[in-house]
Amino acid sequence: MNNTKKIVLVGHFGVGKSSLVKRFVENVFSDNYIVTIGVHISKKELELNGEKLTLVIWDIEGKDDLKKLRPAYLIGTSGFIYVIDPTRPQTFEHFNDEYNFLTSGFPQSKVVTVANKIDLIDLEEFQNQLAVQGISIDFFTSAKNGVEVNDVFVELGKRMVS
Repeated sequence: MNNTKKIVLVGHFGVGKSSLVKRFVENVFSDNYIVTIGVHISKKELELNGEKLTLVIWDIEGKDDLKKLRPAYLIGTSGFIYVIDPTRPQTFEHFNDEYNFLTSGFPQSKVVTVANKIDLIDLEEFQNQLAVQGISIDFFTSAKNGVEVNDVFVELGKRMVS
């Protein structure tokens, strides 16, 4: 049996949403930054506990305010990957409000939180900063070197089918 789930990557522009998708789907990384306009849709099949799961991955344009996302992009979403950039504090200054917007506005959807670009920071220092701000992050990734990227999508897949 094949199960298909729509997931949407959300976050401010430039946090690395497209790079995470490229690393997960194609196992590649590019330093060439290309702004996503609208939405780019990819697909990848996983096997979880002997069952096939097809992820339809919506990489949508970055917004400084998640509440301004086009509602049509979010219809039918089974899971969100909410991405921040630890090198740019403005991408997580409203983290808890934005996280609550996703979880309360889409209660049927699962949410995984990601701090991307950890190759550019002192991780322990950043984790301490998050703790002080009361921010909880599920995964610390680097699309550039692949750290924890697959884990993000697999974990979200598990949450969506359980």
